[in-house]
Amino acid sequence: MSAFDLTGKVAVVTGGNGGIGLGIAEGLAEAGCAVHVWGRSAEKNERALQMLRAKGARAAAALCDVGDSASVEAAFGEALATFGRVDGCFANAGVYGSGARSFLERPLEEWRRVMTTNLEGVILTLQAAARHMVERSKLGDAGGRLVVTSSLASLYGTARNEHYAASKAALNALARALAVEFARYGITSNAVVPGWITTEMTEGLFANARFVEAVKPRIPLRRFGEPADFAGIAVYLMSAASSYHTGDLFVIDGGYTLF
Repeated sequence: MSAFDLTGKVAVVTGGNGGIGLGIAEGLAEAGCAVHVWGRSAEKNERALQMLRAKGARAAAALCDVGDSASVEAAFGEALATFGRVDGCFANAGVYGSGARSFLERPLEEWRRVMTTNLEGVILTLQAAARHMVERSKLGDAGGRLVVTSSLASLYGTARNEHYAASKAALNALARALAVEFARYGITSNAVVPGWITTEMTEGLFANARFVEAVKPRIPLRRFGEPADFAGIAVYLMSAASSYHTGDLFVIDGGYTLF
C-alpha cells in the first residue's frame, strides 16, 4: 500500500473549507499529504484547518476568489511560500445555478456569474498549478496531478439549470485536453463527477420531501452521498498508483446513473 502514502506531497484544494472539498482535503491529510485550502470565508477556512490539524495534518489556508486572477496568483504564491511546492491541485470551488427560470428568460448576468467561478476560476487555478509543475519538470522533477470537480449535470439533461450544466461540461473537456497537453511532463488530469451529495449547496433540495422521495429510490445504494465519499478517490488520484491514469471522468454517484 506504499503507493498510496502521500507523505511529502502537497495539494491545493479550492473550496476546501466545506462540502466535497473538505472531504477531499481530509482524505488527503489522512494519507499524509500537506493541504493548502482555498476559500472565500475566513471563518470556514479556520474551521477546516482545525479539523485537518486535529488529524495531525500539515495544513494552511488562503482567502481566495478563484474568479479573480490576482487572488488566485496570491493564493498560489502563499501555497509555495508555506510548503515550497505543489504536487496536486484539486480545482473544486464552484457555485450552483438557479432552477427558477427558463432558459428563455435567463439573463446573461446569471450565465456570467456561474461561468466566472465554475469555469474561469478553474482555468485560472489550473494555469497557476500547471505552470509550476511544468517548471519543476524542466528542472528534472517531473509529475503532478490536476483534478476538477464536475457534476452529473454535465452528462445528462438539466432543465432550468443549463448554465450550471454547461460550466461543468466544459470542465470535462478541459480535463481531457490538459491530460494530452501535459502528459509529456508526467502530469495527469482527471475529472471527478459527483452525484447527489449532502452539502451546503444541496441543503435546499434535500429539504424538499418531494425531491427526496423522487430521487433517493433511484440510487441503488439508497442513500445520498457524503463529502467523506470523495476521500478515497482523492487519495488515489494524488498517489503514485494513478500515475498512468489520465483523462478520465470518475463518476461517484452511488449507482444513480445506472438505474
